[in-house]
Amino acid sequence: MKKVTFLQAQREAINEEMERDDTVFALGETIREMSTTGIWEGLITKYGEGRVLDTAISEQAILGAAIGAAAAGMRPIASLMFVDFLGVCGDELINQLQMTYMFGGKIKLPLTIVAGCGAGLSVAAQHSKSMFGWLMSVKGLKIAIPSTAYDAKGLLKAAIRDDNPVAYFTHKLSADQTSEIPEEDYIVPLGKADVKREGSDVTIVSIAYSVTRALNAAEKLQEQGISVEVVDLRSLVPLDKETVLESVKKTGRLIVTTEEPVTGSAAGEIAAIVASEAFDYLDAPIKRVCAPDTPIPFSVGLEKTWLPDEEDLIKAVTEIV
Repeated sequence: MKKVTFLQAQREAINEEMERDDTVFALGETIREMSTTGIWEGLITKYGEGRVLDTAISEQAILGAAIGAAAAGMRPIASLMFVDFLGVCGDELINQLQMTYMFGGKIKLPLTIVAGCGAGLSVAAQHSKSMFGWLMSVKGLKIAIPSTAYDAKGLLKAAIRDDNPVAYFTHKLSADQTSEIPEEDYIVPLGKADVKREGSDVTIVSIAYSVTRALNAAEKLQEQGISVEVVDLRSLVPLDKETVLESVKKTGRLIVTTEEPVTGSAAGEIAAIVASEAFDYLDAPIKRVCAPDTPIPFSVGLEKTWLPDEEDLIKAVTEIV
């Protein structure tokens, strides 16, 4: 085992997959310039300009080219920098990614969209969104979002090897988090949640950096004698509802937290599944701990107020336990 950061884990995943499969290549805005740092470090030197492609500042061009390349048999990794910019390539995202279904499965689209998500760095509404719930409505698109460096590497490798389009997002605040990972090759299967902390009184279901907030809240609640189970979904599509339902059946209480405005969030979909399929096991109402229904503020103070944090989770837990 060795200890790596989030960035190192992603860098290793991309390098190993490009080395393993010569149909894997990367494209995006200024990724050659960024090849001295971050997840693209060393790629241009090792694989050359033919497999590390700079593009115009056009998300439509990046995703459109990736879709075409994937349909022709390549495995592109498309860098869109921020999840917010997926809105620019609306047609490519909500229509062209469904090409497999339009041609009876004769065309595969093995492409990976890589982008950052989340607030906390005061980069304002156009660079801080998560949009998980909105993207769950895009049919044919798988969604993977790690909360640890271990999961970051394993999920990214699984995404690149998948024969379907996969959106792979990492939270900006996770970059320096570290995990121990194996020296040998491994993957984390898409659609398999992970119980990051076992508990008996209440289940907190989360994803991305909200998992870290949930674990911190669980530590503080333990001091009050409240045992919290933290479930990290890791993937929103496919969604491992079995792990969520089993946890709720054990604890009898559920809180879902994501870093999104509450209306239209992924938290709402997860809450609906539990209400529909495990209602008889609930001893209290389901609570969603999300952000207000507003754009993300730029101001440091306002952004901090906007973000759902540990104190919000502690308050929600104590209300239902």
